Amino acid sequence: MPSRFEADFSDPKLRYDDFIDEVFGELKSKFIEMPKGEGFIDYPTFEHGYQTLKKTTDAFTTITPEAIQAAVEAAPIAFIVFRTILGFTPPEWANVTSTIGLLEIDQGPARAIDRSIRLKPLAQRSLGTKLTDQRIRAMIDAGVQTLLQGAQTRLSTVIHRLDKVDTRDGLRSLQPLADLGVPYAALLYERFLGRPFATHRDSVSELVGAVVEGAVKDVLTAAKVEFRETNRAERIQGFDQAPDFIIPSEFNPVALIEAKLTEDDGTARDKVTRVQRLRALRDESKQTYDVIACIAGRGFKVRREDMRRLLHATDGKVFTLTTMPLLVEHTRIREYKVR
Repeated sequence: MPSRFEADFSDPKLRYDDFIDEVFGELKSKFIEMPKGEGFIDYPTFEHGYQTLKKTTDAFTTITPEAIQAAVEAAPIAFIVFRTILGFTPPEWANVTSTIGLLEIDQGPARAIDRSIRLKPLAQRSLGTKLTDQRIRAMIDAGVQTLLQGAQTRLSTVIHRLDKVDTRDGLRSLQPLADLGVPYAALLYERFLGRPFATHRDSVSELVGAVVEGAVKDVLTAAKVEFRETNRAERIQGFDQAPDFIIPSEFNPVALIEAKLTEDDGTARDKVTRVQRLRALRDESKQTYDVIACIAGRGFKVRREDMRRLLHATDGKVFTLTTMPLLVEHTRIREYKVR
């Protein structure tokens, strides 16, 4: 049996099932691994911030803005440790600060502060009079006020964001846990509510999605093939939706590539529809360029009919991370290969 890259997909008797099984066998879920990305905080760095915060607050018996600020100046990562104790995202902390009325802070600056600290978590800094420093101090003040109040809502139909094992009753909750540790069941329950690695996964979501695009670029660059990578929502003449890659350019294409990693079958179906649209545009314009799909993730192996549509629209030119090294040789891209 010929490979899917060599089969005649205009043959009405062609057996798709073998090719579908082949592609499904190559697709692997990527959710279990994540890129660290720039600004990843390892545990020793995080613990350094925690120990600094514990020291300046006298083992969390003196929670004052001055004590928290001293920790942040000595080890900026302490700012993120304090945010973790509160259980807020950067935008949520900014919103609390604005609501209290200490200083109006938007989401953008809050995220920028968080990122700058993650990039230089242990670089000592002095909080002066710059606007960023004023925002940090205001967020610290608001955080201290919020923490000392604890979870005040007692309605059975809502849960307060501070209704956590370490902040429910303010310092009375925090101090014993700092001395004795957290019961494992309590840790597991709060992990259940918050999902492990959720914040980090959100921060590197674009890097996760770029795995396939990166693999495509590596293969094309290794073969010294010129290509045009389009930007999100970019308008390209002749296309109602621009493909992810055009080889060598939109002025004389020999290949179009749609690239996607997804664990969600709905997103996968949307990408299949986009590939079908590219094929329809090619046929309507009587062009001869290849329409190619480069895919990864569990989402593409949920519906067999979707994979059948994808194979038909690309004449079998569906490449996974496993078969990506074959991309150049089994498509018209080989016409532009230098080596």
